[in-house]
Amino acid sequence: MITDPRWLHLTQALEEQSHAAEYDAWVRNTSIEIQNNKLTILIPSRFFRDGFKQRFHHAIESLIPEYFPDGTTLHYRVKTSLVKRAPTPTIATNEGLEPRFTFENFIVGSSNEFCHAASLAVAEHPGMRYNPLYIHGGVGLGKTHLITAVANRVLANNPKCKIAFRSGERFTNDMINAIRNGKNEAFRASYREVDLLILDDVQFIAGKTGTQEEFFHTFDTLHKANKQILLTSDQPPGALKHLEERLRSRFNWGLVADVQPPDLETRLAILASKAELAGLILAPEISELLASRITSNIRELEGALTRLSAQSTLLNRAIDMRLAKEVLPDLLNIQIKRITIEDIQQLIAEYYNLRINDIKGRSRRKNIVLPRQIAMYVSKALTTMSLPEIADRFGGRDHTTVLYAVRKIAGLREQDHDINIEIDRIIARIKSQRP
Repeated sequence: MITDPRWLHLTQALEEQSHAAEYDAWVRNTSIEIQNNKLTILIPSRFFRDGFKQRFHHAIESLIPEYFPDGTTLHYRVKTSLVKRAPTPTIATNEGLEPRFTFENFIVGSSNEFCHAASLAVAEHPGMRYNPLYIHGGVGLGKTHLITAVANRVLANNPKCKIAFRSGERFTNDMINAIRNGKNEAFRASYREVDLLILDDVQFIAGKTGTQEEFFHTFDTLHKANKQILLTSDQPPGALKHLEERLRSRFNWGLVADVQPPDLETRLAILASKAELAGLILAPEISELLASRITSNIRELEGALTRLSAQSTLLNRAIDMRLAKEVLPDLLNIQIKRITIEDIQQLIAEYYNLRINDIKGRSRRKNIVLPRQIAMYVSKALTTMSLPEIADRFGGRDHTTVLYAVRKIAGLREQDHDINIEIDRIIARIKSQRP
């Protein structure tokens, strides 16, 4: 086991930026060699190397200058002696679970309080409330923390509970290995004889016919037995392209909840909590700087804190404004991009599973007209464009069409609580996607 402190610090920072399941599968047990400013990651196969590089190469390259001397280069070498025979799938009660992710240390704010409440209800009454619970949102917003907290609370209440905690990618790989090794029944048992199935990043199975077929039967088996199913994704079920309709329908059987980027107060609370856990003291101006500049991703916020902590320790320097600007120039010099009508059209088309041409076109179908009017309303709310300019971007319409849409949606927001919440979520998502 490599104990070089520089590599340990680098991988800790990498873990903060990465999806927990992917990090565990690809990085956690990686071996390295360091010689003459040459950092070599030892890989068990060419297939593994290609997958590893696709996921982590650029992230590791960007972190090397912070933790290794100038000029250190990154290399890979296949070392077949690292290959381990894949074990027969078994029911696991704690595999992939991080005990540090609990409800007690999850910072609740307006952006995530609904998801937090739903997750807590599932944890206390698995199989009885919201089955399945489907949580969706962008990267680094706390989805993995929440689902892990559910598993940890369920185990605390019932240590004999059988839990399968997997990523969509892991489910697919388990199925492929089972077919290859003739262990289909063992694979099915590992997923269908559990009390709680948690599948992180379920969007990974979309477009994979065999995987979707297998998961469909797994879902039905568990649901009929009143076993709890918990899913996460980067999009709502309706927006997942190439997902079979029968799965899309089942994902909507229970509760679909989205987690939004945290507001400033929540980001400050998260920073304070993480700093306390790390034994750090952050001056108010440092906290406010980080929280005001890093707005859409909790993982980036945690990663920035990790980088500051590592540099402070290695250089024996206090965490002050000068150090923050030296260590985090890429994050603290972010220029806010102006939201464009094209951004709005793109996101609303994706949100409602439509094409851009539908949003800009002249179809009078009800499932297209309302999203188009919402797009016009949001364009007026989030840009400085005039009504004629907005009309021109929507297929050369007359400005009175935009005015009618703006007034109609404003009225709907006052009358229809669900529509109001939906538009708030769309606006928050558009704002969060600014680089």
